[in-house]
Amino acid sequence: MTFGRVNPQFRLEDQGIEGLGNVYYNLMEPALIEAALKRGEGTLGKGGAFYVTTGKFTGRSPQDKHVVRTPSVEDKIWWDNNRAMTPEGFDALHADMVEHMKGRDYFVQDLVGGADPAHSIKVRMVTELAWHGLFIRHLLRRPEREQLDEFLADFTIINCPSFKADPAKHGCRSDTVIALNFDRKMILIANTEYAGENKKSVFTLLNYLLPLKGIMAMHCSANHAPNNPVDTAVFFGLSGTGKTTLSADPERVLIGDDEHGWSDRGTFNFEGGCYAKTINLSPEAEPEIFATTSKFGTVIENMVFDPETFELDFEDDSLTANMRCAYPLEYISNASATALGGHPKNIIMLTCDAFGVLPPIARLTPAQAMYHFLSGFTSKVAGTERGITEPQPTFSTCFGAPFMPLRPEVYGNLLRDKIAKHGATCWLVNTGWTGGAYGTGHRMPIKATRALLHAALNGSLAKVEFRKDPNFGFEVPVQVEGVPELLLDPRRTWSDKEAFDAQAQKLVKMFSDNFAQYVPYIDEDVKAAAIG
Repeated sequence: MTFGRVNPQFRLEDQGIEGLGNVYYNLMEPALIEAALKRGEGTLGKGGAFYVTTGKFTGRSPQDKHVVRTPSVEDKIWWDNNRAMTPEGFDALHADMVEHMKGRDYFVQDLVGGADPAHSIKVRMVTELAWHGLFIRHLLRRPEREQLDEFLADFTIINCPSFKADPAKHGCRSDTVIALNFDRKMILIANTEYAGENKKSVFTLLNYLLPLKGIMAMHCSANHAPNNPVDTAVFFGLSGTGKTTLSADPERVLIGDDEHGWSDRGTFNFEGGCYAKTINLSPEAEPEIFATTSKFGTVIENMVFDPETFELDFEDDSLTANMRCAYPLEYISNASATALGGHPKNIIMLTCDAFGVLPPIARLTPAQAMYHFLSGFTSKVAGTERGITEPQPTFSTCFGAPFMPLRPEVYGNLLRDKIAKHGATCWLVNTGWTGGAYGTGHRMPIKATRALLHAALNGSLAKVEFRKDPNFGFEVPVQVEGVPELLLDPRRTWSDKEAFDAQAQKLVKMFSDNFAQYVPYIDEDVKAAAIG
């Protein structure tokens, strides 16, 4: 049986997927929640939020992501970063999944990736779980209901968590797989309930398609000044650096929190919603995001809650530290209705430096910006055992290596060319540690970070005195109103100055060692900006 609204010429049968149980097309949020509850997929929580757990997979599986190796993509894909799959392996996987689907109920959502209609793609999402349909309705953009009657997808994604892949037969790494076939315009996801794979698959698609058209695809958040989309800022950053938090500034208009394009027309959000981390989320620090956790239809992923009161525990990370909520963009009061902005006036690269040596903000030249973009540095704490205080450096090129099908220089050159053409000012912002490394120092005060960002975005920071950092070569403000002077000079925040110098040299060497891989592919000006 078929339920819901769909183009009668574009049902699953028209795509060769037959023999299913009930198929529910384009159900809206209440119907999806009703279906998910009937199927026992989760719990109705406070305010009508939907609580789910995702089993053993509580995060992405980048090692299980494969690209099908065909002549049309052979010389474009960055194979060092993307596992290959043969066309024969993919065809076998597809045939086995379609067979597995027979007799089962499925949920279909016809959606759009990209707020700029000139560069958007139409995506059909076929999910085994009703709540995955709810999740992707939040995270992608929803066409008007009448547009569904003529909807034809550019790409189709099929997600079957109950199907286990066979590495010997399908040519994948394990029984979990995310396989992208650009020729067949199809993505297959199996044996993972983690919903983030759905949105990241679309991001990977756009990361491939858009740069080939000269459009920069960015793992970043973005906002603009009130009533002035021309004054746009983008925030690059890996998980835990403050990308979502800092862009959700009540004094600016939120374009989007995770994935954007930069075309000749300006910036545009890929998505229709947000997927925010909720660990230690507080109503004081992040009132808007916190409020979404008790709104109707928000998907609450892998959070512990009180079985009697349904109160969420924002500190209990026993299921995962990667607990999240997914909600539509309109749940944020200052979100843009169009999800469009101008050319970025300011580019912010966020890093969480657990070594405690980077300043809270630094100004970058275009060549330095490309260097830090290619480096994609942040750091995470090396384990939770007592006594382990050594931070773990993480270099994820372009602040999003797992989602990059093309070589990093493609994105780096696009960024540099667009900065040169449109004249953006670039900043490196450290939201990590100061006064010592992780274990002895303390986190950069969010109040100071916000004050520095406000000064950068309103143009006043560009007018203060700067000094050249002796270790990293970028410019650091000497004095900024509302920010303790001491914070601006990390060495002065350490009681042991020699320990600071040793730590700084250690990080310089890490940057230098990591960057060696890009040296054969980059221009002289970027080589000259290299650290170490």
